[in-house]
Amino acid sequence: MYDVTAIGELLIDFAARDTDAAGYSTMKANPGGAPGNFLAALSKYGLRTAFLGKVGTDAFGGLLINTLKEAGIETKGIRQDSSVLTTLAFVTFDAGGDRSFSFARKPGADTQLSFEELDLEIIDQAKVFHFGTLSLTDEPVRTATKRAVEYARKKGKWITFDPNLRLPLWNTPDEAREQILWGLSQADVVKISDEEAEFLWGITDEEKAAEKLQKEFGVKLSMVTMGPRGAYLSNEKAAARAACPRVTPVDTTGAGDIFGGSAVAWLLKSGKAPEELDEKELAAMGAFASTAASLSTEMPGGIPSIPSEEAVLKKLRGSEAI
Repeated sequence: MYDVTAIGELLIDFAARDTDAAGYSTMKANPGGAPGNFLAALSKYGLRTAFLGKVGTDAFGGLLINTLKEAGIETKGIRQDSSVLTTLAFVTFDAGGDRSFSFARKPGADTQLSFEELDLEIIDQAKVFHFGTLSLTDEPVRTATKRAVEYARKKGKWITFDPNLRLPLWNTPDEAREQILWGLSQADVVKISDEEAEFLWGITDEEKAAEKLQKEFGVKLSMVTMGPRGAYLSNEKAAARAACPRVTPVDTTGAGDIFGGSAVAWLLKSGKAPEELDEKELAAMGAFASTAASLSTEMPGGIPSIPSEEAVLKKLRGSEAI
């Protein structure tokens, strides 16, 4: 049995470490892909997880499968395809650690996953099914994802969703918007950034964004992240804000995924449904997730940067929030 099964992209992040006088970067390879980061955070905090996806038969595909295994994620649902290469993402940073992405994905192996290749028992055996929009950009993985979500909903699973907007991977912004809105309409729990809310609706107020998710899309638990300003969490019963601890970021890659995975881990450990959490519980969940995400920015990469539960709790006890 699994607590959470996710479908989506598994890729290599090449992150810039140094830049020469001509502007060319020396890159370091790290395991990446939002659903993998999300599941790795859940596994780090004691939950049972499984992944559905596709990589190439190249060296990077094998490395990624081994990394997920080492993170405690079930990998039997990952297919390998010799006809396509594992997707690559090249990540560069500004002075504040914020990222810009370039992708080698034309097509990448993750986009070539079909519904017929899915091991549906891995969904059957999970309480929660998670997806994001990078598996909605191309066929056949778009159809595979939509059918998997439909299957999970019919089986009574909680659905969690992360828009994870990456405009360079979409043909047009309108297509991105259309698919994100579809994802929101399927979800019980949503982690969305303030930038994504502004992209979708021109909304810059996190409370209004959360209200829209609940009233127009039927989302039971909304989590609006705001970078170093923390997060706003709400359901029909209550709402709460969570601040971020003081950190010195070097790489924000995966921080949003780690927030989402940490929050869902806290939710599942609480034993409550998303709509049942009260203000105190929403605040505690947000504080744990914001702290885990913040600490992750002090280390490079996504999966390798996830802090231990002990480190998160220590920071919560001893640091001054901003």
